[in-house]
Amino acid sequence: MKRILITLALAVPILALAGGYQVNLQGTKQTGMGHLGTSFYLGASSTYFNPAMMGLDSNKFSIEAGASFINSVVSYQNQITGGIEDTDNPLGTPFYLYATYKINDKFSAGLGVYTPFGSSVDWGKYWSGKQLIQDISLTAIFIQPTLSYNLNDKVRIGGGLNVVLGSVELNRNLGGPIGNNNTVNLEGSTTAFGFTTGIHYDFNDQLSFGLTYKSQVDVELEGGDANFDVHPALENAGVRNTEFDASLPLPSMTTLGVAYKATEQLLVSAEVSFIGWEAYESLDFDFKDNSAALEDSKNPRNYENSFIYRLGLQYTLNNLDLRIGGYYDQSPIQDDFFSPETPNSDNIGLTAGLSYTLGNNFGVDASILYIIGQERESFYTNEDGGTFGGNYASRSVIPGIGLNYKF
Repeated sequence: MKRILITLALAVPILALAGGYQVNLQGTKQTGMGHLGTSFYLGASSTYFNPAMMGLDSNKFSIEAGASFINSVVSYQNQITGGIEDTDNPLGTPFYLYATYKINDKFSAGLGVYTPFGSSVDWGKYWSGKQLIQDISLTAIFIQPTLSYNLNDKVRIGGGLNVVLGSVELNRNLGGPIGNNNTVNLEGSTTAFGFTTGIHYDFNDQLSFGLTYKSQVDVELEGGDANFDVHPALENAGVRNTEFDASLPLPSMTTLGVAYKATEQLLVSAEVSFIGWEAYESLDFDFKDNSAALEDSKNPRNYENSFIYRLGLQYTLNNLDLRIGGYYDQSPIQDDFFSPETPNSDNIGLTAGLSYTLGNNFGVDASILYIIGQERESFYTNEDGGTFGGNYASRSVIPGIGLNYKF
């Protein structure tokens, strides 16, 4: 019975997919340039990318909305049998909505609603790692009221509060000594808080810099539902429906960017982001109703801090903006702690996009992102010495569409 408990606790990544699966799709324009936007202004989406820039718009009111469509697959190859298994992930649809209002020449206000963390992974009910994970779906929606202030013609500052609405649902097979179809469904939701700040500096008419900090968000999930469908012998031993608590941090992110306007038409930008994954050391898992077969557990994750490096170009031709970009995103997951619940490796992203302005007020944005997950051989070792691992590789194709309006 004890083994059932251990494998259950190790396999539950309550909101952990937010860590391993940060979603960098907060603006269609910026995505087309490699998800750059800290040091140059592209509209109301600056609410997310650098709130200090909200006052740069010459219009009184600006609004942007859009969504991306994640088509992804992860492949797993067993190194002993050579067998290959693929995920059947549903279509992911992260979205954003931004609005800014210029109060006066000094102050601007904004509101952002966006999804920087979230994912869906579906390995199926009967794959070889079903006792670790079958499927998981995570949603984390950030609501960000924001203010900016122009110190002078060159320096601006801004910041806002993050209200985070998070929910998760997970299914997995329990295995165990009795029966082969013992399963658990875990589901819960919570609200957490954080903040974002930024500063923007125009060195001259061509060169500008931006620096932002997005705080760690400590997610505390209380009173989640754990629903078991198990053999009567396991139920009698104490494996029955109950509630659970869990907690983990969504990492902080510090980004430094520089933009250079080479000509009236050509803008070049580069950025580096530092992600504070090291805050995610362990997943503490607490059942409300404990028994000999269902005890609390503490499970190491030991994520490492990582960097994202980005480069992008924008070329303006009349009412058309053309963009290309790319980035390199380091995985925070160490080989010894790599699990199919978060099959994340070092990623290379290649991007392209465009915007077309209709008249003086309305515009349409489009982007495409292709992510190549580098192949890695990794294993996870649980508390009783069992291991599961092999070769993992992933690919994602992500088109995006957005609309913007200002007056």
